[in-house]
Amino acid sequence: MVASEQTLLTSQQLDTLSINTIRTLAMDAVQKANSGHPGAPMALAPVAYTLWQNFLRYDPQDPLWPNRDRFVLSNGHASMLLYALLHLTGVREVNSKYEVLDELAVKLEDIEKFRQIDSKCPGHPEYHLTSGVETTTGPLGQGVGNSVGMAMAGKWLAQYFNRPGFELFNYNVYAFCGDGDMMEGISSEAASLAAHLKLSNLCWVYDNNHITIEGDTDLAFNEDVGARFEGYGWNVTHVHDANDLNALSKAYNFFLDSDSGPTLIIVDSHIAFGSPHKQDTKEAHGEALGEEEVRLTKKVYGWPENAHFLIPDGVRENFHQGIGKRGRELRQSWQKLFANYGKQYPQFADHLNSMLRRELPDGWDKNLPTFPSDAKGPATRESSGKVLNVLAQNIPWLIGGAADLYPSTKTRLTFDGAGDFEANNYSGRNLHFGIREHAMGAIVNGMSLSKLRAYGSTFLIFSDYMRAPIRLASLMEIPVIHVFTHDSIGLGEDGPTHQPVEQLPSLRAIPGLVDLRPGDANEVVEAWKVIMQLQHKEALLVLTRQSVPTLDRTKYASAAGVAKGAYILADAPDGKPEVILIASGSELSLCVGAYEQLKTEGIKARVVSMPSWELFQHQSEEYRHSVFPVQVKARVAVEQAAKMGWAQYVGSTGKVIGMETFGSSAPLKDLLKKFGFTPEKVVEAAKESISLSKQSNN
Repeated sequence: MVASEQTLLTSQQLDTLSINTIRTLAMDAVQKANSGHPGAPMALAPVAYTLWQNFLRYDPQDPLWPNRDRFVLSNGHASMLLYALLHLTGVREVNSKYEVLDELAVKLEDIEKFRQIDSKCPGHPEYHLTSGVETTTGPLGQGVGNSVGMAMAGKWLAQYFNRPGFELFNYNVYAFCGDGDMMEGISSEAASLAAHLKLSNLCWVYDNNHITIEGDTDLAFNEDVGARFEGYGWNVTHVHDANDLNALSKAYNFFLDSDSGPTLIIVDSHIAFGSPHKQDTKEAHGEALGEEEVRLTKKVYGWPENAHFLIPDGVRENFHQGIGKRGRELRQSWQKLFANYGKQYPQFADHLNSMLRRELPDGWDKNLPTFPSDAKGPATRESSGKVLNVLAQNIPWLIGGAADLYPSTKTRLTFDGAGDFEANNYSGRNLHFGIREHAMGAIVNGMSLSKLRAYGSTFLIFSDYMRAPIRLASLMEIPVIHVFTHDSIGLGEDGPTHQPVEQLPSLRAIPGLVDLRPGDANEVVEAWKVIMQLQHKEALLVLTRQSVPTLDRTKYASAAGVAKGAYILADAPDGKPEVILIASGSELSLCVGAYEQLKTEGIKARVVSMPSWELFQHQSEEYRHSVFPVQVKARVAVEQAAKMGWAQYVGSTGKVIGMETFGSSAPLKDLLKKFGFTPEKVVEAAKESISLSKQSNN
């Protein structure tokens, strides 16, 4: 039934009309694009409608309202479900300055350009592209992992900011997910931790439709998901018909009434297409339905069969009277509360405002250590731990932890009051992820999306377990911090299974990721300064297990050059070197040793410390050429990692001392000798490069 006057429709008819509008927008968008997934949005339309219209605490006029409920579409292939909701509820556009604009985040013409170049409606939801999208999803399982981080952030924010009479934070997190999410291992990791932490503000809605790309889930998946989640410690309820709005409402109320832990709502869905064949297959997954099937399905809905992108009279008004009115009243009430809060607790109000704008508080860098020169020196993981503890005292919303490795990664906050983030005690700053690296990456992303400065840590080799969330954080342009230690064959006797070789070069290939591998303790300080000032870039801090010399900065250049990615640490007396020695991390001291040896032989060398390729590549061409003069073709790069990528800096006559094989299980000194990481080998390579460069000039 499509009516022209809202007054002619009952509440039940408006519900049906609104749900079918979501469905037909999805069908039309996918059909016009000839690409996409219409089935999931159509099946989940009543589930999402009930949540948004009757339960979600969200104001479309202010999608940045800090205490809004979060909606995560983990099954991101159902993106048209979200785009339709953003359009129909009137969610506003937000610019890069966090200003809410008087225009729609998703216009109807955006939906008409679904999956097309430069559209606000790409194939999967993207956080930085479309206002109202809380996180970028698509790789299955990532969204539910993010939702755990958002729920954890909500609990911490309540503990830090709430005061008697001022409940600033009490939001809930809803994540829609499907069979694919449940099969991915990350969902098990994230669900296990969520239950352990008793995150009562977290609700997953599982679309139990038994369909994946290959066909029926019986091909590979027949476990009892409800029993699995009950085993974790979740509250579980079941809705046997996705079209039963009353049952859906009871399920959402079941979640709201549960305070013992997270909730899983299992929803059985079945898509009724126009033709019997489509009804039998349940889902046209990953392809348009076809014009005839769209026409027949619209006929089933009582829809004008030849209408495209139709939004009947009364639908927008219905949403405005539901989520729009409720959300506006809740947000305005919160703003009044916050205004009074600011009068009584001005410091905390300032903290919240700074945090929401990703700004740092005054004095964020006070009391940072300066490390004296020391031939033995601390491991960079050790100096990093000291710097982190100072920063965390200065920045109250700097929070994080490790995947069961903080004694090794030195990421535990040890100052008075830091505490542990635990079930029913959410004020702690130390997070314990357990041996769940993949979930840790996604959870830290979720916390960052909630505007906390969040970090996670493990060994560099285990970054392989969390590549998807690392990549997505960079895609979302959020300032997540990864602290990866045990960065090379310097790990020693644990052997090649634990010695990263290809990890650092491959991580550098991720666009926008700021890599930082400091060479001594004072470079660690400068690296953390860079990291904390990032607002829209993810950072990767790569640290040693073994001790490294702390360089004498009265003899060599200031470590402040770290901010430029690469800088001249030591130079020829006349500034005209015959050879340039380049290194990151622990290998920097090898180049310094080689530099001093070459000097005694009358060979003029320059040492370039290069802790960050990403930062250096964003410097001016003039600066880059001042560090690497084009006329100096003799160059040697030294790094305990695969050689990939160094050719761009050493050229055809340069040499790279790196890894061409996996490492080995042996004491460090034996490994360094075996693989050529000694000052003598650097000197030898320098001379060879000088010889090659002279030959090329002749």
